[in-house]
Amino acid sequence: MDTKRTSKEIAATRVARFDTYELPACPVEAALEIISGKWKGVALYHLADGTKRFNELKRLCGTVTQRTLTKQLRELEADGMVERTVYAVVPPKVEYSLTPKGRAVVPALMALRDWGQTTVLGAEND
Repeated sequence: MDTKRTSKEIAATRVARFDTYELPACPVEAALEIISGKWKGVALYHLADGTKRFNELKRLCGTVTQRTLTKQLRELEADGMVERTVYAVVPPKVEYSLTPKGRAVVPALMALRDWGQTTVLGAEND
């Protein structure tokens, strides 16, 4: 019997578990579960500017490995945050963009950016 689950099934399981506790689900915990991971927030932040090809996104993210970025983008796709578009050309062309659900997190990411500039880095806002 094949026990492999699709990424959408895995995402549904991860999010559904918040409703199984004796206490009401914590919305912060649920949100952080989706965007947790060192590079997910960074990738979402850069995608807020618009559609990016994989290598462009990798350059913008800095020291992330191809394997790690691919894994985290696939998880974001499974959670409905990112859309992956593959073009049947040679060489292969893959683009990533935010879905409506992904765009909904942009204000929170911008607030984190502002907090990071002023509080963590001590820099002035742009």
